[in-house]
Amino acid sequence: MTDAAKGPDAPAFEENSVVLDAKGLRALAHPVRVQLVGHLRKYGPSTATRLAERLGVNSGTASYHLRRLGEAGFVEEDTERGNARERWWRSVHRTTELSDRELTEQEPEATLAYLQSVSATYTLRAQQALNELQTMPRPWRGTFDMSDWALRLTPEETITLRQELWDVLARYRWDTPEAAASAPEGAERVGVITHILPELDTSAPPEEPSAPGTAPGAKAP
Repeated sequence: MTDAAKGPDAPAFEENSVVLDAKGLRALAHPVRVQLVGHLRKYGPSTATRLAERLGVNSGTASYHLRRLGEAGFVEEDTERGNARERWWRSVHRTTELSDRELTEQEPEATLAYLQSVSATYTLRAQQALNELQTMPRPWRGTFDMSDWALRLTPEETITLRQELWDVLARYRWDTPEAAASAPEGAERVGVITHILPELDTSAPPEEPSAPGTAPGAKAP
């Protein structure tokens, strides 16, 4: 998961992961920052100008958010690439974890803003894949999938489902520089985005007092 929010009790798929504290949570509570971190993790070091082009923002905006991310410890200058004219940035971590339940309760607004930023980033990635679908090589076009499964589960069953999904993903090759160098011919980056979205049934509205002469629960004209 290169720019994902791993929830509480998530497995440690990668050692190079950052667990969000209050400062980090607030720093990432912006969609541009989530996208910047994601691009640096996925594509490697880059400059504010190049990142701005990818994200469709101006370079000043990208530079500002990169500095804020640097202050929070998510990115750092790549001094081996930088020079007097260009400032290069690289990601410090491979994944992000939001696993502190107390933190999410203490920082509800920042938590919501962060998760909304992650959701917006996932939506954008799905749209980009759709836009490129018709120009993909035919074998890859056949791999695309968008499915919606409605289940009725208990909280315990839902946690079990989540763990089983993680177990399946853990069997496959992760997209790291090392894996890319040793991957079989024809292997490309594949993004797997999972959502487990509780949709609790709306409680029935309180019954109105019955009018004289009407049966309980019956609506008077």
